[in-house]
Amino acid sequence: MKTVAVIQFSSQPQIEHNLAQAYGLLQQAAAQGAVLALLPEMFLTLDGKQYNAIAADPQYVRRLAGWARELKLWLVAGAVPMACPDGDPRVRSACLVFNNDGDQVARYDKIHLFDVDVGDAHGSYRESERFAPGDEVVLVDTPAGRLGLVICYDLRFPGLFQRLRDQGAELISVPAAFTHTTGEAHWQTLLRARAIETQCYVLAANQCGWHDDKRRTFGHSQIIDPWGTVLTELEEEMGVALAQIDLQQLADVRKKMPVTQHRRF
Repeated sequence: MKTVAVIQFSSQPQIEHNLAQAYGLLQQAAAQGAVLALLPEMFLTLDGKQYNAIAADPQYVRRLAGWARELKLWLVAGAVPMACPDGDPRVRSACLVFNNDGDQVARYDKIHLFDVDVGDAHGSYRESERFAPGDEVVLVDTPAGRLGLVICYDLRFPGLFQRLRDQGAELISVPAAFTHTTGEAHWQTLLRARAIETQCYVLAANQCGWHDDKRRTFGHSQIIDPWGTVLTELEEEMGVALAQIDLQQLADVRKKMPVTQHRRF
């Protein structure tokens, strides 16, 4: 069995402040035996005005790679702004995966963009104004198992999760900045449903608290097993949650309830 961690904190406009928070929590995860750790979506900052500058500056990717190498930790860097490979002036919301030697071994660009009216203090969210969507399903082999990558709003699209399961996913990571309003209503229900449907471990790292005078996220980062059991969960505080990945339990669940064999369409 391998220990994995999900990291939760509240990103502020100051990038260096957020980097310091992230690094300190990753140190805690590594010290507690985690072989893989997941950071939340847009952990560098939720200030969209800074995204293009972040995407143009390679220092952030170098620093993340250095952390993975220093801490001997597989690092799933939730989502960071990255340049569009097709020249679109918008950026991509990209989940970057680094192995424990500091090599970037995967990049997933968020497919589903959060263009919705929530009814909270922020009101409406239009990710497509700053982000261009990705279009590739991405998995990567890690010491904890074969990991499928999604980001936040992707959680509402079970077809993507099923594609990941069909391609061999054993774990699925969900870095997020889920709003407090939608999180309170749907966050854990959706996470447990995706774990049960795919018979995968689900690792969910959410932002928490207030980020400015209008934007508030829900927290409740957690790790769920293939039966849908919540193994560990934070509330709305900064912290690290850890759990063990037992691939034998996963195999047993899939053997006893072979849903993929029973699919008709």
